[in-house]
Amino acid sequence: MSLLHHYHLEKLTDIHSKLLGRDTVVDIFLPFQYEKGHKHYPLLMLNDGQDSETIQLKQTLEKLTLTKEIEDIIVVAVHAGDRMQEYGVANKADYKKRGARAKNYTKFIITELIPYLHYRYSISQKQQDHAYAGFSLGGLSALDIAWHHSEYFGKVGAFSGSFWWRQRDTKSRFYSEYRDRIMHQQIRRGKFKEGMKFWFQAGLKDEHSDRDKNGVIDSIDDTLDLIVELTKKGYRPFHDIQYLEMKNGEHNLKTWAEAMPYFLRWAFGK
Repeated sequence: MSLLHHYHLEKLTDIHSKLLGRDTVVDIFLPFQYEKGHKHYPLLMLNDGQDSETIQLKQTLEKLTLTKEIEDIIVVAVHAGDRMQEYGVANKADYKKRGARAKNYTKFIITELIPYLHYRYSISQKQQDHAYAGFSLGGLSALDIAWHHSEYFGKVGAFSGSFWWRQRDTKSRFYSEYRDRIMHQQIRRGKFKEGMKFWFQAGLKDEHSDRDKNGVIDSIDDTLDLIVELTKKGYRPFHDIQYLEMKNGEHNLKTWAEAMPYFLRWAFGK
């Protein structure tokens, strides 16, 4: 591969977050010949940045840049701290009190990290040039953050998103699919946000669980039901919403690595 398409990795380990009460680790992938002030690049924020190597993010970026399928972008991959508490939905913990620090994590991204990134790197100011993505719980978190900060994020990608996240245990006799899935409820009660686009991936082997016994696994049901809620809000399938269903897709990094080029072409395709 020619040097022209190499991405350069910078690791930031010195960012102490007051909001999270811990030091954070962030991987920054910069395109070859990146120069501050030379041009302003689109930005991809990624949860679970510690998995960047396993999903071969750098190689995928280089390959798609080499074949001119995507433009040069800056990727900011944030390593997870306490996933079960920092990822989730900022406005509401789930029925096991998980996601209790999601509000702090959101504030860290929006008020601490992003201003610092704009100060240190040449990042585009345009909403349509900013995407947020994540895997599983990180996908739930990415959608939650982008949805509440649509003035900044124009695109969001959820790989096997944990959209089962609920406020009541399914074993409860009061449990209701309609009422208790937190993200679905949030979209339903929210307003249409101008310029937002959504990308979802799910695998037919994501899990075995089938709560409503309809022959379709929950992760697919939860994702498709969420797409229905977005459609009711006025977002158009194929135009504003893309859905990738992978026949052999499992709930793991190998599957998400395979799905990554599809997402990158959708979000940053030339």
